[in-house]
Amino acid sequence: MGRLEGKTAVITGAGGGIGRAAADLFAGEGATVLMLEMDEGAGRRAEKQLTLVERRAKWYSVDISDLRAVEAVFGRIEAEHGGADILYNNASVFWGKKDAALDALDMDVFESIVRINLFGTVYCSKYAVVQMKKRGGGVIINTASSAGVIGIPKCDAYTAAKGGVVSLTRSMAVEFGPYNIRTNCIAPAAIRTPMVAESNLNDPEFDEQFFLTRGTPLRRWGLPEEIARTALFLASEEASYLNGAILVADGGITVS
Repeated sequence: MGRLEGKTAVITGAGGGIGRAAADLFAGEGATVLMLEMDEGAGRRAEKQLTLVERRAKWYSVDISDLRAVEAVFGRIEAEHGGADILYNNASVFWGKKDAALDALDMDVFESIVRINLFGTVYCSKYAVVQMKKRGGGVIINTASSAGVIGIPKCDAYTAAKGGVVSLTRSMAVEFGPYNIRTNCIAPAAIRTPMVAESNLNDPEFDEQFFLTRGTPLRRWGLPEEIARTALFLASEEASYLNGAILVADGGITVS
C-alpha cells in the first residue's frame, strides 16, 4: 500500500516543473491526483501521461488568482471526489523581466505577482479547509522561496508574496491545527525549472559558473523531484507531528 493510498490530493501548477514531479510521486503512492493547471496543453499532457500508467488523475483548468474560479473548481472537486485530503499550493510565477526594486516597480505588476503567488494560495486554502474540516482533517503544503526568508534584490513583488506565504503558513498552522489540519511550507531555491531559467539563466547579469562554484554549498542545481519528495514527506503520515514548519530546500544557499 502506498503512503497516500485512498487520499485525494490537489496540486496547483501540476502541468510542469515541481508540480508535475509531485503529481507523478503522489499518484505513484496511491493518491487520486487532481491537477489545477491553467495551461491547457500542459494539463492535458499531464493527465494523459498519468492515466496511461493506470494512475488516478484528473486535470482541471483554473486561474488560481480568480476567487470565483477557485470556488467553482473546489465545488467540482467536492461533488466528484468528496473533497480534498491534501492540498499542495505549488503554483507560482516569477516575472524576472518585470519584477524590480520597489522604486522602479510597476504597481500593476506588483499586484499581479502577489495575486497569483499569495492570493492564489489563500483562495485554494480557503476552500480546501472547508472540505478538510468535513473530512476530519487534512494536509496543506504551501510554497514559499528563499526570497521569503532572506532579502533578494530586484524582485520585490515576488519577495513580498513569498514572505506573506511564510507568515500565512504559521497562522494557518495555529488556526487549523485543532481541526487535525496540518499546514507546512517548503521554501525552495535554485531548482532547475523553467521558472529558474527565466529568473536566473536568462539574466545576462547572472554568473552560473560563480553560482555553481561559490554561490551554493552543494555546488549544483536542485531538481524538481527533490522538492516533490519533500512535499510527499509532508503529505504523508511520516510527517504527522509537523505543523507550521518552514522547510528551506535550497542546498544551503540561505545559510552560506
